[in-house]
Amino acid sequence: MGLEEDALEYHRTDPPGKLEISTTKPTNTQRDLSLAYSPGVAAPCSEIADDPEAAYTYTTKGNMVGVVSNGTAVLGLGDIGAQASKPVMEGKGVLFKRFADIDVFDIELDEDDPAAFAESVARMEPTFGGINLEDISGPECFEIESYLREQMDIPVFHDDQHGTAIISGAALLNACEIADKSISDLNITFSGAGAAATATAEFYVSLGVAPENITMCDIDGIITEDRVANDDPHSYVEPFAEPAGGDLADAIAGADVFVGLSVGGIVSPEMVQSMAEDPIIFAMANPEPEIGYEAAKQARDDTVIMATGRSDYPNQVNNVLGFPFIFRGALDVRATEINQEMKVAAAEALANLAKQDVPDAVVKAYGDQPLQFGPEYIIPKPLDPRVLFEVSGAVAEAAMESGVARDDLDLDTYREELEARLGKSREMMRVVLNKAKSEPKRLVLAEGDDPKMIRAAYQLVEQGIAHPILVGDKRAIWEQAAELGLDFDPEIVDPATDELDPYAERLYELRKRNGVTRREADGRVRDGNYLASVMVEMGDADAMLTGLTNHYPTALRPPLQVVGTADDADYAAGVYMLTFKNRVVFVADATVNQSPDEEVLAEVAQHTAELARQFNVDPRVALLSYSDFGTVDNEGTRKPRQAAEMLRDDDAVDFPVDGEMQADTAVVEEMLTGDYSFADLDEPANVLVFPNLEAGNIAYKLLQRLGGAEAIGPMLVGMDKPVHVLQRGDEVKDIVNLASVAVVDAQNDASVDSIQH
Repeated sequence: MGLEEDALEYHRTDPPGKLEISTTKPTNTQRDLSLAYSPGVAAPCSEIADDPEAAYTYTTKGNMVGVVSNGTAVLGLGDIGAQASKPVMEGKGVLFKRFADIDVFDIELDEDDPAAFAESVARMEPTFGGINLEDISGPECFEIESYLREQMDIPVFHDDQHGTAIISGAALLNACEIADKSISDLNITFSGAGAAATATAEFYVSLGVAPENITMCDIDGIITEDRVANDDPHSYVEPFAEPAGGDLADAIAGADVFVGLSVGGIVSPEMVQSMAEDPIIFAMANPEPEIGYEAAKQARDDTVIMATGRSDYPNQVNNVLGFPFIFRGALDVRATEINQEMKVAAAEALANLAKQDVPDAVVKAYGDQPLQFGPEYIIPKPLDPRVLFEVSGAVAEAAMESGVARDDLDLDTYREELEARLGKSREMMRVVLNKAKSEPKRLVLAEGDDPKMIRAAYQLVEQGIAHPILVGDKRAIWEQAAELGLDFDPEIVDPATDELDPYAERLYELRKRNGVTRREADGRVRDGNYLASVMVEMGDADAMLTGLTNHYPTALRPPLQVVGTADDADYAAGVYMLTFKNRVVFVADATVNQSPDEEVLAEVAQHTAELARQFNVDPRVALLSYSDFGTVDNEGTRKPRQAAEMLRDDDAVDFPVDGEMQADTAVVEEMLTGDYSFADLDEPANVLVFPNLEAGNIAYKLLQRLGGAEAIGPMLVGMDKPVHVLQRGDEVKDIVNLASVAVVDAQNDASVDSIQH
């Protein structure tokens, strides 16, 4: 089955199309329906009649964009008409929702007259918070957008014009930096003089390009002043018209930058050879660029910085990097328009993001190809989740500073709200990250010469989360950091060259009654796990992470032997925080205790409840089994039942707890408060203690893989000092998350010590 048939099957599968409307409020009872419609709906209607701005409070207007087209210039298809363009407009709606959580109505108007079309759109202002114009032919698109920007008090944005301008503008900023060229000195040649080319040229001027250094060409060659004066159809490019004519080859000779927004295959290797040193080539015609990626690269021996509109080559200029996030920022401050300052802010945010370390998940999504700032990576990838809070935040800030925002936002809080849109786990981790940043601690990373650990250490420093100490080969760490383009100066302890006698002596003192000789202690502290453990035990570091390159039991053994469990704890345990769309649960024990008795279960429950509070979650604990409150009575069901009794009888326990109970009883409110109204839990549990390691490990993995949960952990509880063991192969974000938990653990330990002393 070819791509075309696959696409047809994709679109026609029930339900046809790609969008649907879903309700956001309960509609299960007669009361729900009376609130949603008659008679309850009269109340918000009256409020809006008295104050039209109340529409943003009582309706979806503030998160609703109209994607509007007449189908006169559909990419690759041309003038196919309004109805035939509907799959494209639905697709645009998918992108708005997928990338920025913005709702869309697609509107296809069967109207070619620009005045009539514009008037029709203007009359829809009560419905929408913003208008995205799409696939409208030029020069009519200029007239339509200009009219609507004047008439409407909401953002109007023609993505075909401005999207390419903004994304390629970000690429241009970074290309100039890499090529060591000043943007004000650039000579730029455009192939194409339509709406996208004109808007892109104007945008480059706002970035600092001199208008007189821009040459525009169409199929007949260079746009000249004579052609414009003689009613040339490209009269709207008058600011870039040249005194003398010539063909594309003439225009491109000596140029620093070529921008292609025309047709494929019109630029030859010889034309590339005629360009200035280290040329910048944006060949954005689709599906065939003006010159192929390989041909452009092979045409010269110096550095050719190349971008295209294709996803199979580096540096794809993809409009999805722009419009969802620009509208997100504009909607959230209730901007009256999307002005030039907001567009520039978006481009600069994208350019800056390309210089940051790329998350492992993004690298994997693009086939594990290297993604590091340089000629092959000058703009972020569309699937990079950070684009949402980087670009939307920058756009919102620019809107407020330029005076077009009707709402003022606290930008730090707004960034966190944007991050929360990416998932509950990010919202929960933000609580811990903010706590960690308030008082960073010294964190030793046992496998410090691993590239992921080095990248994580860099992020910990950049974000102010911790003061990392890398254990490993100093030379290897410096070489890796340089290769990764990470400019920072981490503290390094090299087991091969540094003086470790104090650590060996301490290890010997701790383990000599367990068969460890002084000579063996000398050898063991050369092992990163033992060295990091002793550093924490002696107070030379506040916390440690390990486990990235070892099996969990192997990584856990040294800290258990050296650091041990806390004075009030006999057992450690591994806890995962699982986040769903609107719920968070902590699952214990999933990594340490194979067959716990009731005392272990009770202690694990207490430790996990304390951990939940670090995330600002009030714990409600359920001891799980396959029976409910004695329906089955055997040794297995008695353990969680007795653990729950022990906790309820403990005056120091200040959280609700009950069990034994089945998992669905614990998490389904109707079952818990209906059939078992006597239970001490009056709300579903958020701390789930499993009867053994096998059950806990199976459960969290099923919830993660089939239930759509995001897992953070395992977080080790019950240790005397903050120690956490990663899962082998964890990503950098997992290391940073667990490091933040370790720092907060260390803060809590310091607070307890200060109280005791």
